[in-house]
Amino acid sequence: KQHGRVKVKTTAQQEEEKRKEREKKLKIYVAARDACFSKRKDGVFDEEALQLTQQLLSSNPDFATLWNYRREILMHLETVKDKDEVQKIYEAELLFLESCLKVNPKSYGSWHHRGWVSARLPRPDWARELSLCDRCLSLDDRNFHCWDYRRMVVKMSGVPVKQELEFTDRLIGSNFSNYSSWHYRSTLLPLLHPESPEATSQCGDPPHSSSPPSPQTHFHRVCEEQLLKEYELVQNAFFTDPNDQSAWFYYRWLLGRAEREEMISCVYVSREGERVAVAFSRPVNAQSAGLLLVLDGQPQRVEWQSVHPHFKHSPVWICDLPPGTISDITNEHNLTVHWTEKHTHRDCALYTGRSESWCRDTATDLELFRYRFLHICSRYCKF
Repeated sequence: KQHGRVKVKTTAQQEEEKRKEREKKLKIYVAARDACFSKRKDGVFDEEALQLTQQLLSSNPDFATLWNYRREILMHLETVKDKDEVQKIYEAELLFLESCLKVNPKSYGSWHHRGWVSARLPRPDWARELSLCDRCLSLDDRNFHCWDYRRMVVKMSGVPVKQELEFTDRLIGSNFSNYSSWHYRSTLLPLLHPESPEATSQCGDPPHSSSPPSPQTHFHRVCEEQLLKEYELVQNAFFTDPNDQSAWFYYRWLLGRAEREEMISCVYVSREGERVAVAFSRPVNAQSAGLLLVLDGQPQRVEWQSVHPHFKHSPVWICDLPPGTISDITNEHNLTVHWTEKHTHRDCALYTGRSESWCRDTATDLELFRYRFLHICSRYCKF
């Protein structure tokens, strides 16, 4: 105080004090760093070196060289300590790492070191590690470092695939805009709900094996019953926020997982307008790819058009039959679309009394074609 008044420091004085404080901290930091480098050069792996690296990494957890030195120290301590002492050292290391993650939750060095420590811990507490992942992902559900670490924990501890799928249910339920959760879900579904020659007839039953499905087992497709449930889930995301891309990326993956190996994925025929539409598993040029339409055993001269007149390649192609060809609802027709370039075909029957038909009477093909056709038309066609 001066003359009964509190003396207020000027901005210049405050800046000068901050500068001096930074210089003081920098000198301490540089001295500790040089001491670490000197010890490492001399091959010293003692407790003091461990404390020095901890001091430096607490303020800068992205110093990769120091993490490397710290691992060398810990490996040396493993050779001179008994198992219980090593357990305590690594447990303390995990606590230290949590403080580093508070400084930078996306620190490459911190997450990599935590994985290394967990793998070497004599008696790891995987439940605690999963809980840590839950907390970190609740703060930032797109922290890919944490997702990578979680996958490692799940693999090492043998967490059931069903439990992890339920975890994605919770995250997606609280936030549809979650790329990481959708992606993680796509890696789990083929494990829990596979369609394969070894799978049982009931969706969700694992293949005939003495052990449950693991992340090391991969199946090409997801069974139909589960696919329909996924369509319903992704529809909810579309309606909640149609402009968010997370669910749309997952939807594209669903289409790919549901498609058969044949390149013609679906055929649709309608008496109204006497039109045939063909969906492919990828964009093709049907006008030059040898697409042949056979109706009741007779080849038809038709002109195939893409859903957009300016696109040479399209996943959906449409043609109009001559007037009166299939308009009579009392007649039954059999139709086959041949793709000569790939030596594949798709059959479709238009029964008496029905105004339209799909290539197969399965819900998966029906949903696939509807989604694909509506999605493409909404993007490229003006109604």
